[in-house]
Amino acid sequence: MSLENQSSIEVINLVKDYGEGRGVFDVSFKINSGECFGFLGPNGAGKSTTIRHILGFCKPDSGRCLINGKDPIKYHDEIFEKVGYLPGEISLPNSFTGKEFLKMQSDLKKIKNKEYLEKLIKRFDVDINLNCKEMSLGMKRRLAIVNCFMNDPDILILDEPTSGLDLSMQQEFIKLIVEEREKNKTILFSSHIFSEIKDTSNRIAIIKDGKIISEFPKEEYNEKSSVKYFIKFKNLTSFNSFTKRFNFGEIEKSDKESLSMDVKLTHDLTEKFLKLLTPNKVIYIKEIKKTLEEKFLSYYKEDKSYQGV
Repeated sequence: MSLENQSSIEVINLVKDYGEGRGVFDVSFKINSGECFGFLGPNGAGKSTTIRHILGFCKPDSGRCLINGKDPIKYHDEIFEKVGYLPGEISLPNSFTGKEFLKMQSDLKKIKNKEYLEKLIKRFDVDINLNCKEMSLGMKRRLAIVNCFMNDPDILILDEPTSGLDLSMQQEFIKLIVEEREKNKTILFSSHIFSEIKDTSNRIAIIKDGKIISEFPKEEYNEKSSVKYFIKFKNLTSFNSFTKRFNFGEIEKSDKESLSMDVKLTHDLTEKFLKLLTPNKVIYIKEIKKTLEEKFLSYYKEDKSYQGV
């Protein structure tokens, strides 16, 4: 078996029932070396519960999780030499500065060459002289990113990793993930945002109410999938002109008083959409990020069974 086809992470019929429909139920998937696996789901869907079991933090009711073919509870120390983990909620020692925290972590991880660590600090613009308790949420997240990646681990397990990052740092993080994937790393990327999963992942699994309801290759999220924008016009003339000529998408919401609207179109029509906007006076335009909840709602309203994106 080639290295690219070896399963670095396996989840096999995992069940953890907390009662009242909470938990994960018969969850199974594999992630191979050189693959970024996008794990999509709304808050409370079971993403973090699954991740905690993969890492050996929790014992399942039934089923099992394996990292490099080994039980993460039994072989915890050995496994974690090769795993980088970025939790969804960041907890840092308040009495430490960023520099002290990274020194402690690099000692625990037995890092001798600090060159990559220094590159990450610079890349994510981390002020390591700040006390952790004085850091903003974004700075804490960036420090946690450095901690996760600084020993160049073979396996990366990332739980809502862009939460709290500003747009430029989100883009830098996505760029890093693509680079890591090309270095033949194994990556589990958990999120509720379609766009960042689409930009990083080879395969995508959707989890809802503790069950995986769809798994598919990234290619199925194609140019025919839709994108939504919020637009605010400067004057009524531009608002009316755009409304009259926008015949290749859908105006989902329109408000003449505020001169604003939400529009939806497929990705392949983006260029045409921007050309139509150009002669009109626009104060503000922003992409409305599609959350998993919206995608589910659209299917439920149409009374369809969920067959993927």
